[in-house]
Amino acid sequence: MERLIKTALLAIALLAPATAQAGNTPPSVPPSVPGTDAPQLAALGEYKVGFRSITLGHKAQPDFPAADPKTGAIPLHERKLVVDLWYPARQKPGAAAITYHATLFGEPPQPPVAYTMPGLALADAEPAGGGYPLVIVSHGYSNSPEGMTWLTENLASKGYVVAAIHHDDPDPYIIPAEARAVPNYNRPLDIAFVAASLRKSLGTLIDPANIALIGYSQGGYGVLAAGGASLDPEGPNMPLVAGGYLRRIARGGPDEAAGKVPGVKAIVAMAAAGGRPSSAWGPEGLRAITAPLLLIQGSSDLTVDYKTGALAQFEGATRTDRYLLTFKQGGHAIGLSPAPAEMQGTVWDLDWFEDPVWRKDRIIAINLHFITAFLALNLKGDAAARSWLDVPVTNSDDGEWKAPDGTPWAAYSPGGAGVTLWKGFQRRHASGLELRHAAATK
Repeated sequence: MERLIKTALLAIALLAPATAQAGNTPPSVPPSVPGTDAPQLAALGEYKVGFRSITLGHKAQPDFPAADPKTGAIPLHERKLVVDLWYPARQKPGAAAITYHATLFGEPPQPPVAYTMPGLALADAEPAGGGYPLVIVSHGYSNSPEGMTWLTENLASKGYVVAAIHHDDPDPYIIPAEARAVPNYNRPLDIAFVAASLRKSLGTLIDPANIALIGYSQGGYGVLAAGGASLDPEGPNMPLVAGGYLRRIARGGPDEAAGKVPGVKAIVAMAAAGGRPSSAWGPEGLRAITAPLLLIQGSSDLTVDYKTGALAQFEGATRTDRYLLTFKQGGHAIGLSPAPAEMQGTVWDLDWFEDPVWRKDRIIAINLHFITAFLALNLKGDAAARSWLDVPVTNSDDGEWKAPDGTPWAAYSPGGAGVTLWKGFQRRHASGLELRHAAATK
């Protein structure tokens, strides 16, 4: 065990210094800390959380913005990817919790808006042990990992090493449609490259054979593609990426394997893009996914259509065991933290983070509950975790629990015989949800 810890420490010591800034007193509770009405599995785990940021260089990648305007030739360059790491850590005496700093594109023609997000992670803290599952996180188009710390910190506290990629997307509001399509190529390549790099560089801090992918919006598309779904070579986005590069990683293309992560054990895709105007995968592409799959989306998502998005993905990925969690009347902003103070001045800024119908902390808590169960089942081999996922009624509103007299009001549903209120939810706090399940078929 001592040798394991030393090796893990060496792996972390070789990483670049952290880039997030440590603050004094966080301005509010970190979004990774669930509230009092959160489902049972949303709670933080037993570990303190450490944080570091590294930069990886992916060589010989197409530099699309530098294409020759006359010939269309696209030069190659080293694509720099900043990757934030959260990991189980030891207490760091006297250390202040991190405050994350980021920006999001403002309403045109306004400039980007800077914001801060409170955290609980400790910069450069010593890792606690090793052999943890690795979870790769891919953010939404033009978002960044700082907006998803509700997930990254919470999972690290539960015994996962979480790596969130800064994909450095172009500003979608000032560039032509052709450039906006470039992330369709970059996402699966970025995810596959980072997964391969970290499997080698993190040593015994991780179990390299035990990996999951989690993505939101454009990142959801990315993890589906990198996790196995094959892109339709005749799909509508193919001609939008210059130089025929997207076709190269599509089904049957010469570089298809470069955009895939081998040996994925679980995939979580939240409001995943790729379904409209016609499927990125075609009629067969989703059948290539064999890793267990959890899809999450709001039924009133105006950015990614629900029927051609998560519902179609659920129906199309027939070769894997899969779940679909639906927030009734929920919109697209299900993958980001609650809006920080700096993003509450205009509706445009607020809409990056908040849902018009659902409380954001409620969305986060429900997501954490089910993602925790899903990863425990598929990455930690906890067969009992399935009891949290295989709910007795698809529609949460139909659940009932006639709790014995004297049961505390905040008690969680125990599930089991005669109880249809979803396990781990409190009475009157399991409304507006659906959870579907389908087993793999040939």
